[in-house]
Amino acid sequence: METLLPLFAFAVATSVTPGPNVLMVAASAANNGVRATLPHMLGITFGFAAMLVIVGLGLAAPFTAWPALHALLKWGGGAWLLVLAWKIARAGAPGEGPSRPPLGFTGAALFQWVNPKAWMIALAAIPAFTTPAGDTFAETLRIAAAFALVCLPCTLVWAWLGAGAARLLRTPGTLRTFNIVMAALMVASIVPTFL
Repeated sequence: METLLPLFAFAVATSVTPGPNVLMVAASAANNGVRATLPHMLGITFGFAAMLVIVGLGLAAPFTAWPALHALLKWGGGAWLLVLAWKIARAGAPGEGPSRPPLGFTGAALFQWVNPKAWMIALAAIPAFTTPAGDTFAETLRIAAAFALVCLPCTLVWAWLGAGAARLLRTPGTLRTFNIVMAALMVASIVPTFL
């Protein structure tokens, strides 16, 4: 129980700070609104909690045994994030060009598996908040539950920021600039993964 407050602090800090998930949510809310972005936010919330459970119950072991697997995921995930950043940067204003719907629940949940920040958080949280002699299953569920509780409110903050920015970005040019800035921030958020 003494780790519960630090666990929640870690979950909030890692969920609300800039990274691919929240930047995509902000861009989506700016282009499509908060309500349309809600399935995306729920996908992140439940997808990452599921990822934590799976990693906590044994998926981390192959990464320890085969470091090349970790490198493959890191570079593959980085490449996919660059593709997503490109799509965000090229998104036009609403009604301009092809409409791009927000990432849905399933897409956002699956996105966690190629998100380098999600992997770094999962691989740090499990050993930090479990004990060698403890009940691994119960401790892993507690970690996943903590993240599930804070993830939606944290992504909602970014959705509101994106939607608020959209009110200021009334012209196609300013919205396009916003999308380019969001894409550049997404690229910048993955740079530390490769340093």
